Amino acid sequence: MPTQAVFFDVDFTLIHPGPTFRSEGYRRFAERHGMTVDESAFDAAVESAAFLLNGPDDTPDGAAYDAEIFVAYTRHIIEGMGGRGLNLDACAREIYAEWAACQHFELYDDVPAALGELTALGIRLGLISNSHRCLVSFQSHFELDGLISAVVSSSEHGFMKPHPSIFAAALQLVDSPPGDAVMVGDSMRQDVDGALRAGMRAVLLHRGEQRHPQTDELSARGVPVIRSLRELPALVASATRQGSS
Repeated sequence: MPTQAVFFDVDFTLIHPGPTFRSEGYRRFAERHGMTVDESAFDAAVESAAFLLNGPDDTPDGAAYDAEIFVAYTRHIIEGMGGRGLNLDACAREIYAEWAACQHFELYDDVPAALGELTALGIRLGLISNSHRCLVSFQSHFELDGLISAVVSSSEHGFMKPHPSIFAAALQLVDSPPGDAVMVGDSMRQDVDGALRAGMRAVLLHRGEQRHPQTDELSARGVPVIRSLRELPALVASATRQGSS
């Protein structure tokens, strides 16, 4: 099918946390609030907290945006590192607030070229993020001005991915029918499942070295799995050529 628009998730798709939100950063946050934590427990704590971002099982289409979801996620990580005390909640809220600051993040090195190539193909690009970060400032900070046509953040829209309304809002901004648009992201539930239910196509970005365990299942659903955004322009161009032939 022809491709008119490509939308991207932001966190862990276009950018990744710098030292502020790694183990040493969490230790420094905790120390400022009078807590001692174990840096070596960070990775396990993050993995343990992941379920909090998916929302309850009885809301498969996604929930309304609620900052408390992210505060609870951060608090769970601190607790998993051994943080305790009256200042635990205040520490979690400080980390949540700082997550919105672009200077704490780094752009993946494959992003500028991929976005530039897609723009050169005449494809409109957009961002759909569950973050409370200002997506206009995001573009300026990472020197992506002129490449992005539309942005929708769940904190402003009101609902989080995979709620169908956030995808519909993004499609309306670029005046594209769902079937002519692609969503690219690192989350099966939020990005892939959400986009497919909205009538869009999807690409799963799996930056890990190991083969994604659901690659075959995704292939059967027509969802490619890529390891780098460098693969995306050729993938989109090929699909567009096939759709127009």
